[in-house]
Amino acid sequence: MALQESGEMYLETIYVLSQRSNAVRGIDIGEHLGYSKPSVSRAIGLLKDEGLVKRDDDGFIKLTEAGEILAKRIYERHTVLTRLLMNIGVDEKTASEDACRVEHYISDTTFDAIKAHMKKQ
Repeated sequence: MALQESGEMYLETIYVLSQRSNAVRGIDIGEHLGYSKPSVSRAIGLLKDEGLVKRDDDGFIKLTEAGEILAKRIYERHTVLTRLLMNIGVDEKTASEDACRVEHYISDTTFDAIKAHMKKQ
């Protein structure tokens, strides 16, 4: 399944918010990303159709097992790339913003090489 950047952003956001609270709502996702309620509803519907998210009995949004695996991968890319950029002197805010852009396009080969390099440091 080839998820677009926006879908990856939603998964990563749900993952991050779920680390803070088990009760992730669409409004929380919208506030975090700065998106409207209709945009969030549409995206959640698409992610649900892909089998990456589900709603529990109380209406809270949860990652499926497949969704969590993908979200963790995206989040790992974000954190590793942010650390790399900060290590070379980029301020934290800029490093995080740039990592957010790069994490969606970097190849697995390049990311694995960066990760291996970071472990040596």
